[in-house]
Amino acid sequence: MLSFVSKTYRWQGFPCTYRLSGEEGHTPIVFVHPVGVGLSGRFWDRCVSHWQSQGEGYSFYIPDLLGCGQSALPHIAYYPEDWAAQLHGFIASEIRQAVILVVQGALFPVAMELVYLDPQVVRAMILSGPPAAALVSENTDPTWQRVRWNLFDSPLGWGFYLYARQESFLRQFSINQLFAKPEDVDDEWLKMLAAGCADLESRHGVYSFLSGFWRRDYRQKMQQTGQPVFVVMGDQASSISRDGGAESPAKRLQFYTKTFPNAEGVVIAGRNVLPYESAPAFVEACQGFLRAQGL
Repeated sequence: MLSFVSKTYRWQGFPCTYRLSGEEGHTPIVFVHPVGVGLSGRFWDRCVSHWQSQGEGYSFYIPDLLGCGQSALPHIAYYPEDWAAQLHGFIASEIRQAVILVVQGALFPVAMELVYLDPQVVRAMILSGPPAAALVSENTDPTWQRVRWNLFDSPLGWGFYLYARQESFLRQFSINQLFAKPEDVDDEWLKMLAAGCADLESRHGVYSFLSGFWRRDYRQKMQQTGQPVFVVMGDQASSISRDGGAESPAKRLQFYTKTFPNAEGVVIAGRNVLPYESAPAFVEACQGFLRAQGL
């Protein structure tokens, strides 16, 4: 059972929450959750619970990004720079030392913006199922991103969100897009999503993600990253975007390990939510990387 304490801090006047598991003072690991209907820092509970059971001396920090979970839910469009700035403020005010950053899926751009903002606050990065290469290798038109945002931030988007909150939709989407095995879409997962989207104000973070504000060419920033990077891909990894193409897990892994100057990676069983569907294998892979890095 995961043991943690919940804490609150303020960033730009907004109350933001995080949970701490383990004692402060150990090597800090910050877990960046994905953004989607019902998603928050709770995404990491199964992974961190397993990791904590291994008895290694880390402090596990699980923040809720602005617009998600128990943090404030302002009606704004969220860009990767916004969430990166929030994480920077969180690390500076609450942790006060450089961290190991573990990032799920398409929140990869937030990690890149954080490292670009202040390289000194990140010691190493672990990327779980990062986006298809095509999605982070070219810039998309900001005008069309705003058009999408305006469509979502309308009665049309309101109707979509009401529909997307239904358990039947969440179950089918998870089976079709996220999990390798349908039976792994369990009650724990669905209850977590239902709780996370109970407040309709949580829709703005989801709209921001779906508007594609994160879809840009990050290759130059990747090439300038000095920290060690570890990429964990699922052997059935897929892309929820048609623009992602039919890229194989091995090819996607190669893109990241070749583009970063100091990166390695591994393919494990699973699809797109490895820290949840394949928690023991994911933790084992991360532990091996951190030990090899002396972290």
